[in-house]
Amino acid sequence: MSEKTVWDWTTAEFLAESASSAPTPGGGSVSAYVGALGASMVCMVANLTIGKEKYKDVEPQAKEILAKGEKLLADLKAGLTDDISVFSGFMDALKLPRDTEEQKQARSAKMQEVLITATDTPLGIAQNCYAVLELAKELAPIGNKGAISDVGVAAYLAESALKAAMLSVDINLPQVKDPSYQDKVKTERERLFAQAEALKKETVDIVQSRL
Repeated sequence: MSEKTVWDWTTAEFLAESASSAPTPGGGSVSAYVGALGASMVCMVANLTIGKEKYKDVEPQAKEILAKGEKLLADLKAGLTDDISVFSGFMDALKLPRDTEEQKQARSAKMQEVLITATDTPLGIAQNCYAVLELAKELAPIGNKGAISDVGVAAYLAESALKAAMLSVDINLPQVKDPSYQDKVKTERERLFAQAEALKKETVDIVQSRL
């Protein structure tokens, strides 16, 4: 690819690069992209609710959901960019010299640093996907009924993206040597998985009742 950033690519270019042998965009980046699509569906339905006479009573709530959705969309886009950058940092750390004991120790310390960043980044993507789920649940009972199915789409996408992003956490976490950090991440993983599934089901049930 050229020197264009990922956000200069067309959708076709993004898919082609993801499908190629290039290491990025990888799973974390693709998960962020899917999560961003979920956030975009929340924003769309909120936009379709605002300004409609039929939904004037819930307009303040819809506006608040829209503002939060737009921020999550921006955060997930940033997460995608960060995920690509983190991988580059990881590869740079692997190339550090290890001829002397001092170099080996410096390389090991740097590897631990980038491994934590490479875990925190997809974890942040997953947390933002969870926040998209929360917004979808809030929007489902009040959003424009003509587009309410897209709130269900947001819920399905956000939950899937959350679980997908967590695989990037799972592959990096075992290499982190700090047991307290490992425990903290595992606890958050369990919380997100349990609550996300419940949120998705509740949201989809509400959506189905309004179809």
